[in-house]
Formats: sequence, C-alpha cells, structure tokens
Amino acid sequence: MRKIVLIALVLMSGVLFAARLFYLQIYDASPDSLTRNSAIKVMYDYPQRGYMFDRNDKLLVSNQPSYDVMVIPKDVKPLDTLEFCGLLKITKEDFKEILRKARVYSPRLPSVVLPQLNKADYASLSEKMYKYEGFYIQRRSLREYQVDHSANVMGYIAEVNNAIIEKNPYYQMGELIGTAGVEKEYEEVLRGVKGVKYIQKDRFNRDIGPYKDGIYDTLPERGLDVQLTIDATLQKYGQELMIHKRGGIVAIEPQTGEILALITAPSYDPSLLVGRNRSKNFTKLWYDTIAKPLYDRVLMGEYPPGSPFKALTALVGLHEHAIEANDVIGCSGGFHFGRRVLRCHHSGPVSMVAGIAKSCNTYFCTVYKRMMDTYPTPQEGIEAWRKDLMSFGLGDFLGYDLPSGKRGNIPTASYYNKIHKFPEHKWSSLATISNAIGQGEVLLTPIQMANFTAAIANRGYYYTPHIIKNIIGPDTIPQKFKVKNHTTVEPEYFEPVVEGMFQVYEQGTAAYIKVPGIEVCGKTGTAENYTKIDGKRVQLTDHSIFVAFAPKDDPKIAIAVFVENGYWGSRWAGRIAGLMIEKYLKGEITRTDMEKFVLEGSLEDEYAKPYSGQPFSINR
Repeated sequence: MRKIVLIALVLMSGVLFAARLFYLQIYDASPDSLTRNSAIKVMYDYPQRGYMFDRNDKLLVSNQPSYDVMVIPKDVKPLDTLEFCGLLKITKEDFKEILRKARVYSPRLPSVVLPQLNKADYASLSEKMYKYEGFYIQRRSLREYQVDHSANVMGYIAEVNNAIIEKNPYYQMGELIGTAGVEKEYEEVLRGVKGVKYIQKDRFNRDIGPYKDGIYDTLPERGLDVQLTIDATLQKYGQELMIHKRGGIVAIEPQTGEILALITAPSYDPSLLVGRNRSKNFTKLWYDTIAKPLYDRVLMGEYPPGSPFKALTALVGLHEHAIEANDVIGCSGGFHFGRRVLRCHHSGPVSMVAGIAKSCNTYFCTVYKRMMDTYPTPQEGIEAWRKDLMSFGLGDFLGYDLPSGKRGNIPTASYYNKIHKFPEHKWSSLATISNAIGQGEVLLTPIQMANFTAAIANRGYYYTPHIIKNIIGPDTIPQKFKVKNHTTVEPEYFEPVVEGMFQVYEQGTAAYIKVPGIEVCGKTGTAENYTKIDGKRVQLTDHSIFVAFAPKDDPKIAIAVFVENGYWGSRWAGRIAGLMIEKYLKGEITRTDMEKFVLEGSLEDEYAKPYSGQPFSINR
C-alpha cells in the first residue's frame, strides 16, 4: 500500500510539474511575464505625440527626433568607464550614480542614461555603441514649438518619476509625460500607444531574434492631434501688450465658452524646456521668485475684483428685489457707516445705469445693504448673496480643462460668525459692506472674472470655459462644455446692467479709451492691494482691472485684464482690453496712440519697489 501511495505521489508531482512548464511556455505570455523573463529583452517603440493647432488651424506644436542612451543593468559588462564617460560628456561620478539608480529601479528593465541627444551627438556615438554591452540608443520624439508664446496653455513634457510609475504602470523609468497645461490634461489623447518588441536571448546573453517570431510584438499608435480654442494671433498680441507688466488676460467667446486667449505675464519661451538644457532652464525659471514665470496668474492668482464686481452687486440686488433699476440713490462723496466712510469719486443722485457708468461706491453699498437687510438675519442674507454669486461660477473651480486653478473666495456666514465670535458678538450687513464693491473678503481669479463677464454678455448663462475645440479623430469633447449653465438671476434683469456697462465707454470711467466702430460694454476696476510685512497689514499700489464684452448685442468676445500694481483700471487694463477687442473683431488697430502707450509702457520700476512684486494679494 505504501509503495502504491509513493508511486502515486511521484506521478502526481511529475504531472503538476509538466503542466506548469507547459503553462509557462505555451500560455503564460502576458506582457508582465515576458518582462520578468531574464531570457527576453524588452524594447519599446515610442509613437509620435499628437500635434497641437490653434482655432484657425495654425500649427503650434509638432515633434522633432531625439535619441536617448539606454541601459539594461544586468546586461552591462566591464567597460572603459573613462572613455565611455568622455563620449557621453558626463563625469565618472555621475555615470556611477545613474547606474546605481537604474539597478534600484530594475536590473532587467531599460533605464535612461543620457536623454535627448541631438542628431550630431547621435551620429558620433552610434558608431561606437557596439563596444559597450548593455547600452543602446533608443529613438524617440521631442516637442518642437512653432511659436514662442502660450507656454502656460500648451504646457510641457518631462520624465516620469517614481510616484507616477507607482500610480500608473503604463510608464517606465525615463519615459516622458505631459506635466502642465494641455500636455497634462490631454496626456492619454496626445501620447498615443507605445509599441513593444520582445527579443529572445541565448545562454550567452546574445540577441537571437524576435521571441516566437514576434507574435507578441505590437506596433506604436500615433497620438491624436488636437485643435485648441485659442487664437494664436490674439494670444501673441496679448503677450506683447503684457511685456514689462505682471498679471494676465483671459478672453472667452461667450456663445461657446471657448477660450480665445489665456495669457499670464511674465511668461517664457516654451522651447526652453526642450532638449539637453531643459533641466538647467527649468531650475532657473523655478527659482525666479520675483517674476514667477511658471506661476499661472490667470488660473492661480486670487485677487480682489474691485469695481467690476459692482455689476454683480446690481444683478443680485435686482434678483433679490432689493432695488429697481430706476431707483435713485443720493451720494455725497462716500458711503458713511458709523465713523467710517467708503470714499467715492462721484457725488450726486444716480440710478443703476449711471451708478455703473460712474462707479459710485455709495450706490452699490446701499444696494448691498438693502439686499442683506431683506432677510431676518445677516447670516441668511450672506448665504442668499453667496448662492446667487456661485451661479456665476464664483467661489469654486469652474471645471475648465486645464490642470491648475484656484477656487477664489465668496465668504460664508460661518466665516463671519467665526471672525466676529458669534453669538457673543453680533454683526450686521455693515460688517461686510466692502463686499459690495469687490473688496472685503471677495477674491476671484482672472478667468472667473472673464467668465462672469461672459454670463452678463449672454444675459444670464455661460458655457464652461474650455481650451480644446476638437480632438482630431473621434469626437470626445466632454459634454459639459456643450451645456448652458444658467445663473439664478432672471434674463430681464441684465439689460440695465448691460446698458450701464455700455455707458462706461460712452460717458463714464472709460470714455477716453473708446474703440471706434465697436459698441463695447465694460467696467473699470481699481482694487486695493494689501500684504502683510512683519505681521503688519501694509497697503501697496492698487491693481488695474478691466472687464468687457463686445459687441453690445450678439457679443463675440468677453475679456478680463488684470495688471498687478497698475494704479487705476483704465490706465493699463482698460487700454489693453480695448486693444485686444479691436484686434480680435477687426484684425487691425486704429487706436495706435493707445497701442504705443501700452507697448512702450513698463511697470518694472513699480515692481522694483520693496514688497511690490507680490504674485497675488489677499485682502482680508
């Protein structure tokens, strides 16, 4: 009996062992198993990355050939290190550290030794690579920029790090990934699919041909091209207007939500982040803590919106039945509350249209107070006001298709309860009165300013701003970009506000920067600018802000311009907005006097003052 059991065990073990070998050799040919097989060398074939075009089919980004020196650590044989380092133009210490990191990553998988060789370096090196076992040259493509602007929109590509690899096993060490802008947001569309080749090795570690005649090899699939919504001509012009200034410009097509221009200043030439000098250039840009060229002010900067916010105060006041458009409010040069006064450059009675045109602080503070006081408690008033404003896309992420951004701030009742230590200390609408004129605790990003302007242009709705017009191939544009977002304010309440913004140009604060032949509706803004220095609240030079849309009826462009430390709204931002509108609608500039002022003007002396060069300001 024991003999039978023993024979059965031996036979069973043999069958299991044979079955396992059969499975491993015949069926288990998954990419993971082939990658782990030490008798197979894995080589990747990288596809061309998708091109980018502007809305008028102008090519923005294409590709150029590049070559990486690769290593498979387990295949490396003794070599003349000094000679090899001389060919690669790196130090012996750097070479040893590169090999150490490659072994840590994986002895069997390829790692990059030296990335992004140009054609000349490749030609001189390729002839001698046969001498260095375990090393080879791999061809791939790098970005080639056809324009010197729009770096913040297009983004850039960079090598993946360990965190990315752990999160997404598609990538291997040394591979490239979109790291900012459109490159990051649409990475899976642009990158394509890499091909894979499995090379069989013999017992002497020599290549003997494709594994199983290449039945598991795959061809690369080119990335899809994308068409952006931006107008490259308008984008370039806006970048020129912002030279020697800090801030940004956002232009949106109200009828679609397509972003026509998205300009942050200062910026940089995108070609700086391509090639062998990429790391050095990126470090220089990253450590420029004064100008901050990598900081996207139009998406990340949170600023007090100033007087453009008064248009929203008027709309909320009408919606909440706190005022009617024809109601007249007297102004004696400022809004008085307790011992404080919010000064006003205007005096005399005004209704809504004139109040917007003349930017009367007293008028809008009165509207705000009436609206708050229609509710039993200030807490209820703040929450109703906040709900209306959030319907314009404020106080939260807009949902656009770019990877960076900030929420801005539309303060809550709980925030005021906290700072006023409620219920021990009561507070009223007057405690928050600065909100009425876009100061106080209200903060917006420039793209939020452009978006609420588009909502006003549309008389009560907006499309989510977006940068992709078309993915060339399958139509995969997110549905959310095609859906109207309606505000809580009824359409009929927009007409007096639109008329008031039109009168800003006709007889108000922007009358001297009118654009001939175009009916522009706009609003100037001069936002107070504070920062903390040694724990003390210090006032700096005001920011210059302007929002506008045109034409008045059937608007084609809505725009927000923000110039840090730019004094008052019409001085810089208003002029820039007018020039951008004329450039887009007419294709030429008639206000050459205004263009000359902006192109030749500079705020560098202002930014050179101590503490003036703030990347963003919070006025709380």
